[in-house]
Amino acid sequence: MNWTPELEKNVQKNESLAMYTWFQLGGAAEFFSEPHSREELFALVAFCHQAGIPFRVLAAGSNVLIRDEGVRGLVIRLTESLTPEVTVSGNRVICGGAISLRHLISTAVRAGLGGIEELVGIPGTVGGALRGNAGTDSVAIGQFLRKVTILSPDGTLIVREEPEFSFGYRQSSLDEGILLEAEFEFHEENPAELAVRMQKRWIMRKSSQPMGHQCAGLVFKDPTDYGTPASEFIEKAGLKGTRLGGAVVCERNANFIISEPECSASDVLRLIDFIKKEVAERFKVELELGMEVW
Repeated sequence: MNWTPELEKNVQKNESLAMYTWFQLGGAAEFFSEPHSREELFALVAFCHQAGIPFRVLAAGSNVLIRDEGVRGLVIRLTESLTPEVTVSGNRVICGGAISLRHLISTAVRAGLGGIEELVGIPGTVGGALRGNAGTDSVAIGQFLRKVTILSPDGTLIVREEPEFSFGYRQSSLDEGILLEAEFEFHEENPAELAVRMQKRWIMRKSSQPMGHQCAGLVFKDPTDYGTPASEFIEKAGLKGTRLGGAVVCERNANFIISEPECSASDVLRLIDFIKKEVAERFKVELELGMEVW
């Protein structure tokens, strides 16, 4: 592939992607780049469009499993350096898509803006959270979005405002292009009370997730027709602690799979298929993946 001289300086070949994901598994990207500016990002996307090169966007890597075979085309890794600082204006907060969700939440809470604190402890970036409409049983990030700026796959900028986007359970219409900037609207509350509520929520969520040193990922969406979380179906099927190769169903929360040192991405995929088969046979419930497999 003949990249332009300006782009070639920051495009690596056969870059291992394992270190960029929470699972820490998988093969290499055919091409890989971490653009240092929006101009460089725009140039990369425009070049891929013109040359017919497929590209994918990777940010925090908390919701992605890379296959052992790796990824064809270009993987663009977004970092916070590409996006402006989080800014607050009245009851609105504007931030870049590569900003961590944690950063957005803490900024809103300090400013006395409530609603989003319920999502504390959910990993990833704002862009990833919006694409998957991350949330709890009662709150989802999409309900606060008022405007979004997207870099389309053909390299053009698109600004969408309500009602030009839509959200469903763990899904959105923002599934194409690169989410560059988002504007949210929250409600005003006492900052001290928000901080207390956020801390309690964080403690509860962390107590039901894998230990911080473990390489793991949340696997399935909660089935919407049953009022029962996916973790409960998996646990009732007796699958906590089940191991295939180096992939293990988490004991603390059965909807997480832990990748141990000898694990491969294929092990995780085999365990996913096994869990789906067992739950379907026992409860007639079809579990749906909540993460991306590349």
